[in-house]
Amino acid sequence: MIALVTGASSGIGAATARRLAREPGARLVLVARREDRLRALAGELCGATVIAVDLLDQEAPARIAHEVESRHGRLDLLVNNAGAAWRGKFGDVGWDNVRRHMELNFDATVRLTDALLGLLRRSAPSSIVNVASTAGRVARGNSGAYSASKFALCGWTDALHLEEREHGVHVGMVLPGFVATEGFPQAELRERRLTRWMVSTPERVADAIVEAGPGGAAERYVPRPYWLAAALRTLAPRVVRRALSGRGPVAVTPATGGDRASGATP
Repeated sequence: MIALVTGASSGIGAATARRLAREPGARLVLVARREDRLRALAGELCGATVIAVDLLDQEAPARIAHEVESRHGRLDLLVNNAGAAWRGKFGDVGWDNVRRHMELNFDATVRLTDALLGLLRRSAPSSIVNVASTAGRVARGNSGAYSASKFALCGWTDALHLEEREHGVHVGMVLPGFVATEGFPQAELRERRLTRWMVSTPERVADAIVEAGPGGAAERYVPRPYWLAAALRTLAPRVVRRALSGRGPVAVTPATGGDRASGATP
């Protein structure tokens, strides 16, 4: 199995690379900006193809596709994990904050998938896993731009799942909530017994990515109870809005994101 992971230098991406390396016959392609970290991880995993590139570069998708084609000749799994989150109210940070979220969290994923889709079809049965967020189903204040990019990713993933089935390409999605990583340890939530359950680990997200890729699941929430927030947003939007504004009895605040290399959580 040839598997490509973006944002592989740390956090969810690095955990996913380590998890996939345990699969029989797996060979990995690691993509991120920080070459030193990628090479260290590749050494830990006894070798992997390292592509140090900024996904925002216009030439990045073509370069990645050329490297994968020339070195491996096939692609069995694409994990679109790289992303970022910058908090701020729209009235304060405006359109520019929306633009940079969309460019990285949505546009870069779509452009890379476009460049690799032909190879994935030729390698079928194959899989794509898009790492979205529970914030792509339920939005909260100060994170509207991030949620907008993840809502877009969720909608596009749902459609791509239906479109690529006939070509033998399974498209799955993982929606993490709060994840404890190097950049975002989530100490406040982890210290409280009532909120500790809300925080997951990169390793649990990596397991969900395998379930949503080679495992064939349509989508996975991490932790799994977060699907309740998405269901309530549809069934009882007023209740959810009151809860998220702090006027309800329980404030469920799912969100995830990442720096451009790791998929770390805000």
